[in-house]
Amino acid sequence: MERRHLLRAAVLGGSAAVFGGTLWRGAAYAAPAQPGPGPYGALGSPDANGIRLPSGFTSRVIARSGQTVSGTSYTWHNAPDGGACYADGSGWIYVSNSEINPSGGASAVKFSSSGSITAAYRILSSTRQNCAGGKTPWNTWLSCEEVSLGYVYETDPWGVNASVQRAAMGRFKHEAAAADPVRQVIYLTEDETNGRFYRFVPTTWGNLSSGTLQVMVAGSGTSGSFTWANVPDPDGSPTATRSQVSGSKSFNGGEGCHYADNTVWFTTKGDNRVWQLNLASNTYELAYDDSLVNGTAPLTGVDNITGSSSGDLFVAEDGGNMEICLITPDDVVASFLRVDGQSGSEITGPAFSPDGTRLYFSSQRGTSGSSSGGITYEVTGPFRS
Repeated sequence: MERRHLLRAAVLGGSAAVFGGTLWRGAAYAAPAQPGPGPYGALGSPDANGIRLPSGFTSRVIARSGQTVSGTSYTWHNAPDGGACYADGSGWIYVSNSEINPSGGASAVKFSSSGSITAAYRILSSTRQNCAGGKTPWNTWLSCEEVSLGYVYETDPWGVNASVQRAAMGRFKHEAAAADPVRQVIYLTEDETNGRFYRFVPTTWGNLSSGTLQVMVAGSGTSGSFTWANVPDPDGSPTATRSQVSGSKSFNGGEGCHYADNTVWFTTKGDNRVWQLNLASNTYELAYDDSLVNGTAPLTGVDNITGSSSGDLFVAEDGGNMEICLITPDDVVASFLRVDGQSGSEITGPAFSPDGTRLYFSSQRGTSGSSSGGITYEVTGPFRS
């Protein structure tokens, strides 16, 4: 399924209202329709964890920074950030980065088939400000350093194999990664005000030790065609990777990245946009831009992004009113959940369990507003399939 022209959607007061056209084409529009609920309905009152959820959904706390994970002796890391889930027999694993500098790294929590926590452990240590990352088809976790000349580290969610620095994937202020098994490449975002969008083409798919780093080349507009050009010096020295290729397209603060069905989406926090690359046609467009819906949509501070089996995109907010919002294949933008009482934090690491019935995410700084106050949650309920 290929998602197109999602800018038709606007939302008033947390409920969806649809315009009749595609905003990026600059058409004229009548007033929006009457507000109505998103696909999961209105958010309820805060639960015991301070989370507002649609009817039928519940939350629980999985881990807290500086405290031992329930049923284990492992102390959860500070500032939990990007994450992903992995099947583990009849159970699964959730991995989470630590966005602190120094130390950083990543940890994992293992679950049984019933959802009980059975183990927690460190999978990456002694790195810097590990922000987002991405899951590979061969079940490793790419943990990205959000620092100047940062690296990508390939890690083992089971904690058995040692992590490996993947220098060939470039040295820059890495944010997120998304694997494309069709084209056998890894897409990468860069968290700079004039950052670029990259792809890494491994010499051998499944082995990230060598390959070619490329950058997206396109015009200055919000839609059009694009190509890829090789980055001459992926090590970013003496010239930053984003400045090496003439005509490479600048993006204002690259954040989350997600691939599905010949499409890759990524967010840019500087202008609060979700971009969409249609890979079969080599064209790009906006999937979301709140300035084109007059700021009436609920989604602000776009950050980490993931997708569900239904084709819904789930976008976490850095700031805003601490929501995870969704963008549906039917062009609706709506709030899915809201965390109350944590305005000094941000939502990070949304990821679904392998069966799609549980959503994991973190509040990076929790109620304290400090990196030592992070909280990691699980939401269970009737997600669309």
